[in-house]
Amino acid sequence: MVDPWGVPSGWVRRFAHLVAAGGAVLDVACGGGRHARFLRDRGHKVAAIDRTLDGMAGVEGIELIQADLEAAPWPLPGRRFAGIVVTNYLHRALLPQLVAALEPDGGALIYETFAAGQAEFGRPSDPDFLLQPNELLQAALPGLTVVGYEHGIVYAPKPAAVQRIAAVAGRSLVPL
Repeated sequence: MVDPWGVPSGWVRRFAHLVAAGGAVLDVACGGGRHARFLRDRGHKVAAIDRTLDGMAGVEGIELIQADLEAAPWPLPGRRFAGIVVTNYLHRALLPQLVAALEPDGGALIYETFAAGQAEFGRPSDPDFLLQPNELLQAALPGLTVVGYEHGIVYAPKPAAVQRIAAVAGRSLVPL
C-alpha cells in the first residue's frame, strides 16, 4: 500500500535504524508529515515542527509544534532528541542548533536537501537555499560521526542536485 501522505525519502528509510528504538524524534520543516508518520509508525515519539501545520491536520500520535524557525528563537530549548530528520529545507543558522539538540550518546541526524547545481533542474535555484559542496559535512564534523554522506544528482523521483548526511553523536561505530 502506498502512503497517501507521500513516500518517505529513501535516505530517511535507509538510516532510520540509527535512531534508538522508541527514542524521541524531531521532524524539522515537516510539511505534510511523511517522515513524522513513518517514524511514528516505527514506534518513535515524534515531534513535528513547521511554520504552518496545515498538512498535519487530524494527525494522531505526533506532537505538533507551530513555529517560524527563521524569524524566532529556537522553540525547543533544552530538549534533546534521539533523532532529527530534515528534508528539502535549509536554514543555515539552524544547523548548529540541530546538532546541539541531539542526544549526546547516539543521537542521529538524518538530513537531505538541495545542493549547488539544482538550478539546472528547477527550483530552488537561489544559492541561499542550496548547500555548497561538503557543507553538511562541515556542519557535522564538530561533534558527529558521519555514517553516510552523498552529494550529487539523483534521478528519482525527479532529477535534482542533493546533499545528504547521516551522522551520530558520541559514537565512533554504529551498525550499518
